[in-house]
Amino acid sequence: MADSLKIKVTIAGRVYPLSIKNANEEEGMRKAAKQINDLVTKFEKNYAVSDKQDVLAMCALQFASLIEINAINKENDMKEAAEKLNKLNVLLDEHLKK
Repeated sequence: MADSLKIKVTIAGRVYPLSIKNANEEEGMRKAAKQINDLVTKFEKNYAVSDKQDVLAMCALQFASLIEINAINKENDMKEAAEKLNKLNVLLDEHLKK
């Protein structure tokens, strides 16, 4: 990356250096790190988990499952929209044949 910016984010007490392209990417990375740290804190408070790796695995599962659930919901929404469009096409075809 020729024009990359170097930043550091802290996740679960560890510092990670990152190369980013622009300020928007920096904002996204910092927000993501904050969400992870908030979830780590929540899991550590609510569950008897002493190993950071376990907590981070739980965080990864939480975020990955949200992505998958959103993808499933989007797919279902697309199917529903396609069905409605097909019904509308049938109604239009019937109306135009009259």
